[in-house]
Amino acid sequence: MAEWALKINGVSKSFFGVRALSGVSLDIREGQTLGLIGENGAGKSTLMNILGGVIIPDEGTIEFLGETYRPTCPADATRAGITFIHQELNLFGNLSIADNLFIDGFPRIHRSPLIDKRRTHRQAEALLSSVDLHISPKTPVELLTPGEKQLVEIAKAMRRDSRIIIFDEPTTSLTTAERNRLFAIIKKLQDEGRTMIYISHTLEDVLQVSDTIAVLRDGCLVSAGSCDEYSVNKMISDMVGRKIEQMYPTRSKNPEATPLLEVQSLTQPGIVRDITFQLHEKEVLGIFGLMGSGRSELARIIFGLDPFSAGAIRLNTAKVPKSSPSASIRQALAFVTENRREEGLLMEASVMENLNLLTLRNFSKLGPIGIIDRVNTSRCAHHMSKQLNIKSGPIQKHRAKNLSGGNQQKVVLGKWLLTDPAVLILDEPTRGIDVGAKVEIYRIINRLAEEGTGILYISSELEELMGMCDRILVMSNGRLKAEFHRDNYDQEAILQAAFSASN
Repeated sequence: MAEWALKINGVSKSFFGVRALSGVSLDIREGQTLGLIGENGAGKSTLMNILGGVIIPDEGTIEFLGETYRPTCPADATRAGITFIHQELNLFGNLSIADNLFIDGFPRIHRSPLIDKRRTHRQAEALLSSVDLHISPKTPVELLTPGEKQLVEIAKAMRRDSRIIIFDEPTTSLTTAERNRLFAIIKKLQDEGRTMIYISHTLEDVLQVSDTIAVLRDGCLVSAGSCDEYSVNKMISDMVGRKIEQMYPTRSKNPEATPLLEVQSLTQPGIVRDITFQLHEKEVLGIFGLMGSGRSELARIIFGLDPFSAGAIRLNTAKVPKSSPSASIRQALAFVTENRREEGLLMEASVMENLNLLTLRNFSKLGPIGIIDRVNTSRCAHHMSKQLNIKSGPIQKHRAKNLSGGNQQKVVLGKWLLTDPAVLILDEPTRGIDVGAKVEIYRIINRLAEEGTGILYISSELEELMGMCDRILVMSNGRLKAEFHRDNYDQEAILQAAFSASN
């Protein structure tokens, strides 16, 4: 076994004169896990794309298992034994597990072009067993949970005998049990001598799974060392270049008594049951629950995306029509979905076009003819972009797909803020964005609440809810199980309520 799995020496890369990486040198021992962290735009993706043969560096050298490594295409990386497991998994949902595992090389009957189905099934079973996934290889991938799909991706890496496996935000869609299962598999892979690079914005997970940590900032390696040398606070400080003493902003105003949103006995069989609560002016009301608790489904029902069979929803005392998002928008209700890429943005459209999506009718001249006042739409979009500190090129040209995750989220938020909402529903508003962008989002939410907006805040990060919310409602199996006020938050009690079974 070579002592070093990977030695990166002085690697630099520029795009159109802008430095993405500047002289990065980094060594990774074989059989260890490196936690690679940094804000969006810090250079993590560029470095990984160089390892993956997607990008060729301008300067520097790489050694892989003691040999010079110069990939010029992704196939070079695959042949060498480097595998990427991305946040958005690269699987075919309509095919079976076995088909996905062998999609680029099925076992053949002797030397014929015919697929040896028995051997394919037998080898697939062995691969799945190696990652502790005991399920039939004939199962369609679309029927698997996110955690099971991820294990299939790891099994694909095992089939290729990958020596380095790169995980990019692997726990974003996983339950706590699935995350713990993933960490156990990573430890098993290490024991087999394989090397992992673990990229995540969830810093507690990075500390738990890594042996060493490396921090990138503005294309430079600013620190690296043993995991024992790091705490979450040090990681944040190194990532952003300054200490964040107060992650969550202090609100100077308390919620008013005036209810903005009233949900009464809301029920949809199999989804939610007898949900009743009020959201007040200037209040940030958190909803916490495990995956499958019904929290996101509740948000979709309130906004009108999904139906309900009984109960009522009122906004400023006016009844909100069933299953009518357009009516909800007219009544000043806004909804930032948890899936910004597929449901929140037009990825091929510009930043300005995305910001103006919901308010174009406000700038229509000549009534129903629909001629758009481009001067005013541009002015409003530029003002919102500046207000939210959206970092991009010219907003009329820069496409949403080319923004970092944090800036994409700010565009989604800005789109809704231009509608001047009275109530803002946020479903996982900081998922998949770096700590610096999170702090900016927190400050925006805090300012909106102080200005009078009522905010319904759904998150799987309990610490985030405790830091941001005036109250927290806990859901389990489609029902509200408990309510906690800021002055009596108890993390253990909240988790116990979330794990409790509904009667």
